[in-house]
Amino acid sequence: MAIFFRDPEWDPFRELAQLKRRMEGLVQGATGVGRHPWRTGVYPLINISEDRDHVYVRAEMPGVNPQDLEITVKDNNLVLRGERKIPTADKDVNYHRRERESGYFRRLVRLPVPINADKVEASCKDGILTIVLAKPEEIKPRQITVKTV
Repeated sequence: MAIFFRDPEWDPFRELAQLKRRMEGLVQGATGVGRHPWRTGVYPLINISEDRDHVYVRAEMPGVNPQDLEITVKDNNLVLRGERKIPTADKDVNYHRRERESGYFRRLVRLPVPINADKVEASCKDGILTIVLAKPEEIKPRQITVKTV
């Protein structure tokens, strides 16, 4: 017959927290997102804001030619697709650090509200892509007047 003694210092919640940290480390290592700033994450970086009439999406696009961008809107989803081309150096050049990536990208963004796909405008200035998406009239807030009887 075996006799087991329970360690009074053993805490199952501490063990679970440690397991969670290890799993997050695995995910971050595989995706490149998280604590390591030298690894790439989601590209392009975006900000989404809105006012009464529009939703605004601003995306950082340094080094992307606007002619290499494709913007699609369907079912409250915005898709940014394109290519970032960075000139390659001579084969005799040795890099000390190479953080800027090039190649094709695709980013799908779920929009916070329905939009009117016929009224979308996009412009690019100083490496910032600005997309203005108009809200349909039926979702805009309306002022209701109260009548006295």
